Amino acid sequence: MAIPETPSRRSLIPSFLYSSSVRMVNLDQNLMPGVNNPSGLSDSTAAPQHSAEGIGRNFMIPAPNESGIKMFSPAFYAACTAGGILSCGLTHMAVTPLDLVKCNMQINPAKYKNISSGFGVLLKEQGVKGFFRGWVPTLLGYSAQGACKFGFYEFFKKYYSDIAGPENAAKYKTIIYLAGSASAEVIADICLCPFEAVKVRVQTQPGFARGLADGFPKFVKAEGAAALYKGIVPLWGRQIPYTMMKFATFENIVEAIYKYAIPTPKDKCSKGLQLGVSFAGGYVAGCSVLLYRILLITWCLSSTIPKEQQPVMPTTGGSPAPAKK
Repeated sequence: MAIPETPSRRSLIPSFLYSSSVRMVNLDQNLMPGVNNPSGLSDSTAAPQHSAEGIGRNFMIPAPNESGIKMFSPAFYAACTAGGILSCGLTHMAVTPLDLVKCNMQINPAKYKNISSGFGVLLKEQGVKGFFRGWVPTLLGYSAQGACKFGFYEFFKKYYSDIAGPENAAKYKTIIYLAGSASAEVIADICLCPFEAVKVRVQTQPGFARGLADGFPKFVKAEGAAALYKGIVPLWGRQIPYTMMKFATFENIVEAIYKYAIPTPKDKCSKGLQLGVSFAGGYVAGCSVLLYRILLITWCLSSTIPKEQQPVMPTTGGSPAPAKK
């Protein structure tokens, strides 16, 4: 059964990332005209034929821009929110063992010297089951963060674009990406912070709690509800620059790929190609964020080393400058 397209039918996914020129067609009328339409009338005048056999032959999966969700409608933001839940919550939960070792290396570096020895210590003391300690607050916390990050990013991106106007929005689009992602991350981290506080306590303090169900009330009873947000400022300091760089880089990389690398207009590209472009943009954005974090860590480490102990750079003449005593 062919599904007619109406002006209200819009893409579930933003047209900036995905679009398709494929439309729903009635296979019987295209391939065998006269079987279902013996009068030879056009589609607009012929009465539709409904049968179980016809439905089985004519059914086609709709393309993204036929999914029935209008851009920037409540349903559109709900779809972005659902995507954020799946992309952030599930991926962070999957790497819980690595996060567990990382947190313990930060808390007890003498015992957890590196990643490989850290896994060995956990396996010896807690078994394989211990690798996923804290997975529930990880799943719920980062699902909440992803929901707010992706949902509010699209909201603020449109909100700031409307304030700037069409001309300024196009001219200063990267600034809008940065402002929208920063605003979204502020809200996202407020949702994440309580779960992150309980998660770290469960993972790094043996015997504190088995998970979120008993750890959350125990945490609040011992330190008060306000303690759940003691780490909000450093969390903002870590996450906001990261999210700003990630979204701004992604948006510009995807746009550049369509502009310079693919000769076919975006709306003419196949869905598989568009998905590949999105993955490529996300990969490059992730690499840029990784580089930012490496440089930030290097700067932090160098700022904590006394000046006389820092490596001396050679002068223009090639001989090292004398160290200060």
